[in-house]
Amino acid sequence: MKEKRSDCRRRANAPMSPTKNSSSEKKKDYVLMALGNVWRGDDGVGCFIAQNFKSDDWLVLDCGRAPENFTSIVTKTKPKCLVIVDAAEMNLEPGQFRVIPSERIEELYPTTHNIPLSYLISYLERWAEKIILIGIQPKKTGEYDQISKELKDKISKELKDSTKKIIRILEKKSFQALKRLQ
Repeated sequence: MKEKRSDCRRRANAPMSPTKNSSSEKKKDYVLMALGNVWRGDDGVGCFIAQNFKSDDWLVLDCGRAPENFTSIVTKTKPKCLVIVDAAEMNLEPGQFRVIPSERIEELYPTTHNIPLSYLISYLERWAEKIILIGIQPKKTGEYDQISKELKDKISKELKDSTKKIIRILEKKSFQALKRLQ
């Protein structure tokens, strides 16, 4: 287990490199920025999605906990749609996901990254025609936590189903199917 976690962490923190499943040779209209910290339990769910999402239509960026290191890729790509996926405390059942409206970002993301997510998004709005932030409800995000038993169990069921649903939505670009957090 340690080998996988440290391997995931290296990939998640490797600046400026798209994941292996995406080609940066041709311009992509769709970019996925997956955020997460694999050393904080369920917060690493974005990393999990990035590693399991494979589509020729998308540029997949496994940003780890430093999404600001990937902004130049987005500014060069100028995507039609930028989707950001991250764990978010939304008072939902673990594994559930929602589109987070811009007016709720600061409330749900109290500077857990090097720069506030609201700043990152407002900066990237200049280059992406549309930005969608998808939050996934974690169970445990304590320092050096492994993924929680609930999410580990759900990874084989609800979380895998959730990530599959998110991936299907991304593949089909059917963003209207995403529920909005109220």
